[in-house]
Amino acid sequence: KRMTDFLSNSVFFSLMLCLLSYQIGVFLRQKTKIAAFNPLLISIIIVIFVLVIFHIKFEDFYNGSKYISYLLTPATVALAIPLYSKLTLLKDNFKAIISGLIAGVLTSLLSILFHLKHEYYVSMLPKSITTAIGIGISEELGGISTITTAVIIVTGVFGNVMADIVYKIFNITNPIAKGIGLGASAHAIGTSKALEMGATEGAMSSLSIAVAGIITVIFASFFAKIM
Repeated sequence: KRMTDFLSNSVFFSLMLCLLSYQIGVFLRQKTKIAAFNPLLISIIIVIFVLVIFHIKFEDFYNGSKYISYLLTPATVALAIPLYSKLTLLKDNFKAIISGLIAGVLTSLLSILFHLKHEYYVSMLPKSITTAIGIGISEELGGISTITTAVIIVTGVFGNVMADIVYKIFNITNPIAKGIGLGASAHAIGTSKALEMGATEGAMSSLSIAVAGIITVIFASFFAKIM
């Protein structure tokens, strides 16, 4: 009980738990080279385990870790740097890139057309775009932001883990196609995988995050009226 109270009231505990658990995930990924050992997935598992073991309420944990979320938006904007370095590539393949992004966004939106309550349905619409944009869309449409955050994370981790397998099965080797696919379907988490693949993949994935977010904002309102 004393330990629980101490950790719950600590200003630094939640912040350090997030940073250390992620570093453990990075270490395991580098040592094992196993795609399933995604650093974000590992850190989520560790955080949940610690909170359950020490009976720490989520509200107490969030009060100490919420400051990390403030960095989400500037981190997303910073993805424009690799895109700028590949600006010529974007201009040369503009039509193909935009067509691929529109197809990716529509596929994401259409993939959840099944029987759900309206608030759950709209909460899942922005599942393939970055949290910084997705939460705003969800709240605007009457969704539940916590559900939106969860499905965005799950979608991103799944895309990150499955990318190599999918590209190998379908023999996708073009770096532009790889980047667009990851960015349009798995947002920033997918982009981290794209950056591992190469500079071109990372740049195209960075572009996809921004453009897919804009396209989703445009189409989400229409799809929200379907159910």
